[in-house]
Amino acid sequence: APRIAEYPGAFSAHTREELISNTRKVLYPQIKKALTTALESKDYPLVKDTDSQNIVFTGTFEEVNRYFAENSWSDGLPIIPPTPEQVEYFLKFTDLAPDSVIASIPPSYRKMTPRLVAVNAVMSGCPAEFMPILIAFTKAMSDGNFRRTLASTHAWTPYCWVNGPIARQLGIDNEQGEISSQRNACIGRYINLAMLNAGGYYIKQNRMGTFGYLMPWCLAEDEKTALALKWLPYHMQMGYKLNDNTVTAASALNWGNNMSPATSDPQKIMELMAQDAVEKQQFAIGSGTPFVYRTMLITGNVARDLAKKYKTKNQLEDALVSTARQPVAARAYANYYANPGSSFNPDTYFLYRHESKISRVEGGKTTAIPVWLKWSGLKTVETVPVMKTGKTAMLITGDTNRNKTMCVPGGGYATVKIELPENWDKLTRKLGYAPIASFYLQSDLAPEKNPRVFRNYRQRRQY
Repeated sequence: APRIAEYPGAFSAHTREELISNTRKVLYPQIKKALTTALESKDYPLVKDTDSQNIVFTGTFEEVNRYFAENSWSDGLPIIPPTPEQVEYFLKFTDLAPDSVIASIPPSYRKMTPRLVAVNAVMSGCPAEFMPILIAFTKAMSDGNFRRTLASTHAWTPYCWVNGPIARQLGIDNEQGEISSQRNACIGRYINLAMLNAGGYYIKQNRMGTFGYLMPWCLAEDEKTALALKWLPYHMQMGYKLNDNTVTAASALNWGNNMSPATSDPQKIMELMAQDAVEKQQFAIGSGTPFVYRTMLITGNVARDLAKKYKTKNQLEDALVSTARQPVAARAYANYYANPGSSFNPDTYFLYRHESKISRVEGGKTTAIPVWLKWSGLKTVETVPVMKTGKTAMLITGDTNRNKTMCVPGGGYATVKIELPENWDKLTRKLGYAPIASFYLQSDLAPEKNPRVFRNYRQRRQY
């Protein structure tokens, strides 16, 4: 394993004198020792057997849970022991060979197989018929658009959403309290275990969130409402057919702080959503990168009001991009004094110079004062945009009886098609499910009926 040289404390908060002293007296000796001493080999005999069909341990429920926790195979919460019989049953819900490689997932580059997905699925408490969804999510984990932020010291929490008839067939909730519904929650638990056993993300090692992480979650889009409003569901925006099944892997830095518009005016709702986007930058007050990914969750009633003016999700995103701007001075101040990973020397690089740089680099221009700042008495101000076309996922979801939107800033997205086994209906009929075709939807927005609309959505995606 690579050796580590550890700087003492938070270097961004240290004075120049502290930086020099700590580097010379603390950091350099560690680097010298690491470069001039032999590598230590460390054997992990217990981990070797996890890629095979071997039974790695037998014991009571409590003993199995303790053993898995001690080997970092669980998140510390109780698991269901993955017995060979259970794993074999789960493997019936995929046509993939049990030991074929699904993906090699950084940072561990473990080769994930359907068998290992089944092991983690059993442990998480997921039903066996969730296997196609979990395999698709596991594939998505190898996509750089999804995983590039997950080892940060910020609290990036992975999550996902499901599109297509499989969500309706298997009861993946898209209504009130959806992420807390039992079927959604067990997918979130699988994600948590997959972070350990597929990705090799370990708390206090390479998953370094300063304050920790939320439990991952899962939701689904209300496609019926979207289609009724002539808005394409998310998976269709990404190039899939209406009745294709997909899972989208994403990550978030914010959850639970929603916006409740007390108006049915679509213009005002859009302006409130734009203000919300300005307030919810990726790194708190806009101190990080200028353009970030956001997922906009919109309840059905609010979407209905928005659709009176914005006929497509594209039109709404364009309006948000145009409206969501913040004063250059505010952006520069946050970026100067709260710049993640580094700091500026106020003796040689002044705030006014940084403000000028931000304006030049990030597209600053004199605009009308944002509507939520008109109380200032200013008519114009120099602003920079905080949104960019194609970096926003919009989902109609949640309690249709509530007036809610929620802006969830985070990392990029990875959408993967869910592949069902050929005998899917036979397997699920035994479990009491209706055939999946009975959950299909019909719409004139389907790409085969309207290829031009479909093509326009695909071209604007930035991820």
